[in-house]
Amino acid sequence: MAAKRRRGRGGGGGGKGKRQPTLTSLPTGRAAYTETRRWLLEQHGPVCAYCERRVAERTITLDHVTPRRGLTAYDRRDNLVLSCRPCNATKADKPILVFLLSSRTRVVALYKYGRHLSQQLVEMVDDLLPEGERPTLPVRALPAKGGKRRKSARELFGADEGPSPYLD
Repeated sequence: MAAKRRRGRGGGGGGKGKRQPTLTSLPTGRAAYTETRRWLLEQHGPVCAYCERRVAERTITLDHVTPRRGLTAYDRRDNLVLSCRPCNATKADKPILVFLLSSRTRVVALYKYGRHLSQQLVEMVDDLLPEGERPTLPVRALPAKGGKRRKSARELFGADEGPSPYLD
């Protein structure tokens, strides 16, 4: 007489046909991180998004604003900022709200250098700063030595001369 096999809680046998969890975004590889880092450096220069300290470009790190905790769903550009090593280590896996509420300076810095983040994160940071206390946003960093500076819209099209004749 053959012994009956006892089924586990999963109900499936031997792992065949086991459903894999569906991720909300694709895993981000090294190339995507490199591209995001390069893009953020072009936007802001090597400035920490939490303390506004300028650091050497080669030492600045990428930080997940919403902690990853092993999930690839948060490996997107709208969840990454440039961070100095001390801020990245201090934040670690803390929720962003806990990290920001411990220092008003961090809220102001992320307001300035986190405008590319997901809408939910931007709105949260906006809500932490009263409208009258919001700093002016920084102008894009100058290109690296030898790089060409792109002309502004004002340089290309001239000064704004009142309301547009195309709008009603």
